[in-house]
Amino acid sequence: MDATVEYQSVNRPDLVPAGAFTYPVSQTQETRWFGFLLLPKFTLLAFSAALDTLRIANQLAQKPLYGWLVVSEDGKAVSSSSGIDVDVHLALNELKPDTYLFVCSGNNGHQAASDDVVNGIRRHTRFGGKLGGICTGAATLARTGLLTGKRFTLHWENQPGFVEAFPDLVPSAQRFERDGDLLTCGGGVAATEMMISIISRDFGEDFAIAVSDMCLNGPDVGTRSEQRSSIAKAISSRNPRILAVLRAMYDNIEEPLSLDELATGAGISRRQIERQFRQLLNEAPAQTYRNIRLERARTLLSETNLSVMEIALASGFSSPNLLTRHYKDRYGETPHGHRGRIKAIEDT
Repeated sequence: MDATVEYQSVNRPDLVPAGAFTYPVSQTQETRWFGFLLLPKFTLLAFSAALDTLRIANQLAQKPLYGWLVVSEDGKAVSSSSGIDVDVHLALNELKPDTYLFVCSGNNGHQAASDDVVNGIRRHTRFGGKLGGICTGAATLARTGLLTGKRFTLHWENQPGFVEAFPDLVPSAQRFERDGDLLTCGGGVAATEMMISIISRDFGEDFAIAVSDMCLNGPDVGTRSEQRSSIAKAISSRNPRILAVLRAMYDNIEEPLSLDELATGAGISRRQIERQFRQLLNEAPAQTYRNIRLERARTLLSETNLSVMEIALASGFSSPNLLTRHYKDRYGETPHGHRGRIKAIEDT
């Protein structure tokens, strides 16, 4: 096995910062260590939301309840998706196997980790290491083969591309998931919620609520909600039949339903659908449906290596030419143009 480094909380005075408010904790365990593996273009918000929750726990307790190490493939700084470079403490092969490792990535999901990183993660688990994923970290875990039969999640924006790349794996719509030792979240504030759930298990709900309050996260540390707001909130409507039509549109993208089929499924007439869509969304239902499918195509262009033909079929368009025409009308660029622009950004 590659050599690992020794790390102790006494050598990390930054682990217990001073603060105006404290919450006494009877520490009955050694410092629990977490590693955060940063992959290129990782999401800074999700990473910092997870790490800083641990910092707040230590600050409140005035004890090193938790330790953290920032890790990269080679021990060098990693650039986030916002262009900010983050220094790290050590390389992946230096991580001790008893350190819980979170994989942190961003929009490039399942392509972010090199083969060496994937093998390094597998090696970490072979020696007893436990794993989690933050934002799209689950996509790298999927490449290791360690998600089979597991309940997990990743950011909702990246789930369509994930399903295309890993058709046998189905991510959850929840903000974070726990399946045994496996912890995954969709990023953003969900990373905070996931870490608070760890703190609650380790030191009790009262202390976890205190940490949550410091994060301005609210007192309910036990609730896990879906990542996206409901469709009802999105259109400020409580009309159950129109909501049923919208849900059917989202559920039937690859093989779109006709307006008559949508009407029958919702128990409403076609004319009522057309009138209420105009009132609520200021557009025809066909336009809404097409835009939903174009959003799926845009996600697949960014998240997968599928051809434009394959993406057209996966998003319910009969040909790449039809997809291209509607795509350019909506986004002002062709699918090939979008992909070329994204590649140019990634190469800079």
